[in-house]
Amino acid sequence: MSSVAEKLAKKSTKRPTSKQVRLKLVYVDFWSAVKLSFLVSIALAVITIVVFFLVYTVLETTGIFENINGLYKDVAGVGDDLTAIFNLGRVMGFAVVVAILDLIVVTALGALSAALYNLSVKITGGLLVGFTNN
Repeated sequence: MSSVAEKLAKKSTKRPTSKQVRLKLVYVDFWSAVKLSFLVSIALAVITIVVFFLVYTVLETTGIFENINGLYKDVAGVGDDLTAIFNLGRVMGFAVVVAILDLIVVTALGALSAALYNLSVKITGGLLVGFTNN
């Protein structure tokens, strides 16, 4: 009679069979692509605003703006102040404008890429993808 350990040893020597499936991607839903690209563009917009704020804060705390302003006054010889032009409100306003443009462009590119893929499937037949159950 065989023990439980022998049965487990026999089972462990067998290689599990893996079933492989080859599927063809022939359609991308337009509205799903638009929704996904909109969510990605929202994430990129938030990242853009945070990066603008962090870069401005680092440049302000290290004193780079004062050095550039002093260099500008020495070279130009006028009394204009660059720190009045590059204040936090204007920089963050520019960041919001860039983020809104990013939101529109990335969403439109996602929709356009889905539409172009659906059109190209008629010519190429789709994208062949292989899957396994391991």
